[in-house]
Amino acid sequence: MDKTKVIVIGGGASGLMAAGRAGDLGCNVILLEKMHRLGMKLRITGKGRCNLTNMEELDECIKNYGTKGKFLYNCLAKFFNTDLIDFFEKRGVDTVIERGKRVFPKTGDADGVVNCLVGYTKKNKVTIKTNFRVSKIITDGPRVVGVEGNNRERIDGNAVIIATGGKSYPLTGSTGDGYMLARMLGHEIIKPVPGLVPLEIKEEYIKEMQGLSLKNIELTVFINEKKIDRIFGEMLFTHYGVSGPIILTISKEVISKLKHGTVSLSINFKPALSKDTLDKRILREFNEYGKMKYRNILKHLIPMKAINVFVMLSKIPADKRGCEMNREKRRRLITLLSDFKMTVKGPRPIEEAIVTCGGVALDEINPKTMESLLRKGLFFCGEVIDIDGDTGGYNLQAAFSTGYVAGENACRYHPG
Repeated sequence: MDKTKVIVIGGGASGLMAAGRAGDLGCNVILLEKMHRLGMKLRITGKGRCNLTNMEELDECIKNYGTKGKFLYNCLAKFFNTDLIDFFEKRGVDTVIERGKRVFPKTGDADGVVNCLVGYTKKNKVTIKTNFRVSKIITDGPRVVGVEGNNRERIDGNAVIIATGGKSYPLTGSTGDGYMLARMLGHEIIKPVPGLVPLEIKEEYIKEMQGLSLKNIELTVFINEKKIDRIFGEMLFTHYGVSGPIILTISKEVISKLKHGTVSLSINFKPALSKDTLDKRILREFNEYGKMKYRNILKHLIPMKAINVFVMLSKIPADKRGCEMNREKRRRLITLLSDFKMTVKGPRPIEEAIVTCGGVALDEINPKTMESLLRKGLFFCGEVIDIDGDTGGYNLQAAFSTGYVAGENACRYHPG
């Protein structure tokens, strides 16, 4: 059998970049993907729009990966947001910068991003094998020398890159295979948990607001009634609880706090208004629509899907007239509008998470090359490693950067 120099396991964002980069440098590369199609998870990121990266400066970008962000410094410095944008635009994928410095393909089509990356690998003569599941990485002493897969088929190589992703969205192929392969070679796996994940809420009445999308609201997070975080933006009510950008952003912190006590969320529907200003606004509505029923007056203050819940929680009869509202009833409504509380039951399953927290321990990987410190010729990139970022393009940037560096160094690797 012809010897393959670089074997890449996984055809997602990091794997495609790694394979393409290694091929670009003249290596003989084979890309192995267990699904029938490449880039399946990448095709659905950002609701199919694909938030490629974020235009924050490097030092600010690093902060969006938490305490482990410094591990990425070398990879990001080597291949950062402007490099990534240049990479895609040179290959026909123009980009736009949107709110929050988030970068998307101008077409808003993730398929175009995948097609670009696949084209990059093919141009650089990467051999692609789909429907190929790697079950074992073959070693010779401390070195990796190939992989074994379907029907015990063996593929030889001088370097192997594990780019299998995490455990989120398993239907796209992310089922944790990389953890198993790394563990078999002695690597420690930090327990995978959901990151950037919707949250389940205990209060049953939340279901009545299913489908309600809120913009420009303030969300405050409490642990045992002590405030720990505050964030502004968009969120969504679902049949199980809450989702949307700001929920995903705070989800990791919420999950970490659940074991220490009761975590609750508070929504301020009118963050631009002080309670005094809000009281004057409500009083004006009650006076202007004095003969109108309370339920109908609420239409001027909150979305339709929230009205039933507000009527119930405020304990004000739905048919009460505006002219019958006193200060105490206004106070109840003000409290709901500025401090709408919910109790977090827990996160949705890891299968529904946008990213996975946990993975191959960082202290067993060389951050400059992405090579294993335990096995020569073994490299890692993307979500399989124990690092994750905030929503806003940071996770894809990490995947592309680590893939680029892993591909480059795997190609330069010479067994010794």
